Amino acid sequence: MAGSDEVNVNESKSVVPLNTFVLISNFKVAYNLLRRPDGTFNRELDDFFDRKVPANTIPVNGVFSFDHVDRSTGLLNRVYLAAPENEARWGIIDLEKPLSTTEVVPVIIFFHGGSFTHSTASTAIYDTLCRRFVNICKAAVVSVNYRRSPEYRYPCAYDDGWAALKWVKSRPWLQSGKDSKVYVYLAGDSSGGNIVHHVAVQAADAGVEVLGNILLHPLFGGQERTESEMRLDGKYFVRVPERDWYWRAFLPEGEDRDHPACNPFGPRGRSLEGLQFPKSLVVVAGLDLLQDWQLSYAEGLSNYGHEVKLLYLKEATIGFYFLPNNDHFYRLMEEINEFVHSNC
Repeated sequence: MAGSDEVNVNESKSVVPLNTFVLISNFKVAYNLLRRPDGTFNRELDDFFDRKVPANTIPVNGVFSFDHVDRSTGLLNRVYLAAPENEARWGIIDLEKPLSTTEVVPVIIFFHGGSFTHSTASTAIYDTLCRRFVNICKAAVVSVNYRRSPEYRYPCAYDDGWAALKWVKSRPWLQSGKDSKVYVYLAGDSSGGNIVHHVAVQAADAGVEVLGNILLHPLFGGQERTESEMRLDGKYFVRVPERDWYWRAFLPEGEDRDHPACNPFGPRGRSLEGLQFPKSLVVVAGLDLLQDWQLSYAEGLSNYGHEVKLLYLKEATIGFYFLPNNDHFYRLMEEINEFVHSNC
């Protein structure tokens, strides 16, 4: 299905800024070294390759962060907040006061990408992205360090996402507005976008309010090979067999890609009709081979009567939002900012 490697590299370079091309290409080289044909994964080498950064109570670019580990579950969440204007209070974490008693401050629960297998809440590129959300959206961000496959298969990542949502909703210091509540939005890229959907469904079933979902080229799929998978296989960083490997690593053993975790509106998916499901912003990169599945997902939400905004970026590739070096980045940030403040 794919063309020659040389042709594919040239096509990628023609549409991707050089520093983004180098960044994602380096990830691809590392990922190819980490996956084993027998379905196992070299976690020790992954930890060596993955550039991580610590939390910082002294602000960087107007944002400070700290890590919280839930004693009952062991789940780590990294919290990002806007720095106090008074420099004398830098380095002091005040968990007694709400974010605001007058203004609404959105709280974005973020699930990092990595095909359920790579990256963490402390991975440098995601740490930077979360800081940008704080500054651009005037929001608080909680990045979830969910368990990864193949060591922890379905439904571990979803369970951790649900635990994180309940934890965030129970924090008085994340409340804001005159009604003193936590204004929660779920966001994630790739596998993180997939987690967003499934946690949002669980929240809707349980009557837990989520105000909106933000899915950045979410990782969905199915047994069928779509036109975009065949047309874009190997052309812009990703090959179909690689995607299949990650699904085999995440799904229950023996399951195929029509499992509802992978194909939520497929032959075994559940109906969302009548469910109090939050509004969604679905972002599709026009050069992502999974775009047909993502477009189908947005259409499925609409067919069930749920509010969905589709942002289709024709010339974007995966990871375009990691660096502010392209028009797609700025368009996306504007859309997210508007999305999380439209309920204010």
